[in-house]
Amino acid sequence: MKIDTMLVHRGRHPQKNYGIVNPPVYHASTVTFPSVADYEESKEKPFEGVHYGRTGTPTTFALEEAVTALHGGHRTISSPSGLAAIASTLFALLKKGDHLLLADNVYGPTRFRVADPMLARAGVEVTFFDPLRGIGGLIRPETRVAYFESPGSLTFEMLDVRRTAAEAKAAGLTVVMDNTWASPLYFRPLKHGVDVVIEAGTKYIGGHADVMLGTTTVKTSELFQTIKWTTNAMGICAGPDDCYLGLRGLRTLSVRLERHQKSALTLARWLQKRPEVDRVLHPALPDHPGHKIWKRDFGGSSGLFGFVLKEGYSKAAVDALLNGMQLFGLGDSWGGYESLLIPTNPGKIRTATKWRGPGPSFRIHAGLEDTDDLIADLEKGFARLNAAA
Repeated sequence: MKIDTMLVHRGRHPQKNYGIVNPPVYHASTVTFPSVADYEESKEKPFEGVHYGRTGTPTTFALEEAVTALHGGHRTISSPSGLAAIASTLFALLKKGDHLLLADNVYGPTRFRVADPMLARAGVEVTFFDPLRGIGGLIRPETRVAYFESPGSLTFEMLDVRRTAAEAKAAGLTVVMDNTWASPLYFRPLKHGVDVVIEAGTKYIGGHADVMLGTTTVKTSELFQTIKWTTNAMGICAGPDDCYLGLRGLRTLSVRLERHQKSALTLARWLQKRPEVDRVLHPALPDHPGHKIWKRDFGGSSGLFGFVLKEGYSKAAVDALLNGMQLFGLGDSWGGYESLLIPTNPGKIRTATKWRGPGPSFRIHAGLEDTDDLIADLEKGFARLNAAA
């Protein structure tokens, strides 16, 4: 079955719901059993079937079934946010005395909220690695996990997933990847040597800037039991309404992401021609340093990319550009139907690599608006930038 067809059909069982197309929303905490034998049997396999609201409802399982099919994995665990999925996964796979290899360009909260101070406080040592060089020479006897994104947050370097996963697997490591940028539509990490794939369903799966959701899809039963146990023990569970919205978003993911991709490339090519811009950070552009890896492994791109101005623009000039935008919102997150534009400062958070400016940098998300209107909004922004400079 092709992935576009899976987006429409996986996780739906109309015959079980009176012919209703969409799975209903089950709000549940208590679940009762017809006999003591049934009750006791449920304790033997706590993650099979419906036992208690925290371990999942039919709505939860419908979303997890769909995401699992899209990634070609064993099972999926839903969480109330992408960060919850990241934290629970790493705490499940690591313990005191272990060593984690973490790409230097990961999502900020992965670095500053999970790795430090939480994992450090738990006795896990973290080494940040250059995503362009891989993990060769950094693996120790106590190294257990390699974690990365591709492209990386804010700066969009393309890590070679195949190569890095092969290096990690040769040393017996568990390989974890945040795949939110591409979604399962354009990249399926489990097919490239990754063991655990995490996505912030808040972004493209939800697609409407109104849901908090995370997913963790695993390759094996052993990984599922390990991560699900920790997630459940920490009281982490996605709400049924959010799972319903995630399922609803999945059904239109293909047509939405195609539009996001097309609009982002239109904006990226326009920005390349601007005299104020030093470079555009988009792996689907032929002059991007990681373009060959992207073209080899990915089936498409998303609406998120970055750009860097030339040297000499002050903060006041940057603020003037941003403060007057009419269509581009100034806010965190992305993946919704709306366009966003925020300033970034990658150099502030790097330790294993050095960020090369030369000027201020930005992250942009191309929404579903008409690109002519978006370009007009950006043109006015650049006019304010130059006037302030």
